[in-house]
Amino acid sequence: MARQQQTDVDELFDVKNNFFIGNYQQCIKEAQKIKPSSSEVAIERDAFLYRAYIAQRKFRVVLDEINSSSPSELQPLKMLADYFANPDRREVLLADLQQATNQINYDNHNLLIAAATIYYHENNLDAALTVLRDAEHLECLSLKLTIYLKMHRVDLAKKVLKTMQEKDDDAILTQLAQAWLNTSTGADKLQDAYYILQEMIDKYASTSMMLNGQATCFIGQAKYEEAETVLQESLEKDSNNPVTLINMVVLSQHSGKPPEVTNRYLSQLKESHAEHPFVKEYSQKATEFQRLAKQYTVCT
Repeated sequence: MARQQQTDVDELFDVKNNFFIGNYQQCIKEAQKIKPSSSEVAIERDAFLYRAYIAQRKFRVVLDEINSSSPSELQPLKMLADYFANPDRREVLLADLQQATNQINYDNHNLLIAAATIYYHENNLDAALTVLRDAEHLECLSLKLTIYLKMHRVDLAKKVLKTMQEKDDDAILTQLAQAWLNTSTGADKLQDAYYILQEMIDKYASTSMMLNGQATCFIGQAKYEEAETVLQESLEKDSNNPVTLINMVVLSQHSGKPPEVTNRYLSQLKESHAEHPFVKEYSQKATEFQRLAKQYTVCT
């Protein structure tokens, strides 16, 4: 009986949860302490370890450590690190990715996550959903829900959440999915989302991901002072977090801050996160506005 209970314990429980809430340094710390009971657990531990390094933009660690002799389950993470580290190689990497996903191995969920993440950053949401179409892994479902929210398909996101709840209602990924869905739904659901995130902060840790989620809830409720408080806390944790900077831009506009405040955050975003989808879209719209403004000036 004792042996059975021991095998039921998830050795990577703390590693996973810290990763999912965005506590990447703690995830790395916990992963390095683990003495895995099997090669399968070791591979899964390493996957979360490398993904945490990627989230911290420490791409070189992943590129140096994953090589041709590394397990196949880890190879997609090298491609993911390469994608973010080397924008000039993205056309080649996308071609390789297309080939890798022609016949998808749904048992290698790292490939599904890496591929969908790359397509998401390419704003090719249809391709991302195609990759995840038949995936049943809980994290893949969570990513699918995020994509549907990006597409403003709350109805489809609700169906994915129902599937996640049926698989594991208590999982931290399921709880986070509920919070993101509530945030996108808006209105009275914003307060529910805030409480879910606060409960996780109380239980685990305060991270930029959690704080940005709460800030979004506050902004949606026009509670701008509260939003600024949590965003300042997020900046103290990571002064260069792109999501925090974006939320600061939005908050500055809503709360009537001087233009130089907004421009300061925008400048920091452009300098440090030139490849971020928000920055790319902002630059495209700014260029289009200037083109139209020039045409109007000529016509008048």
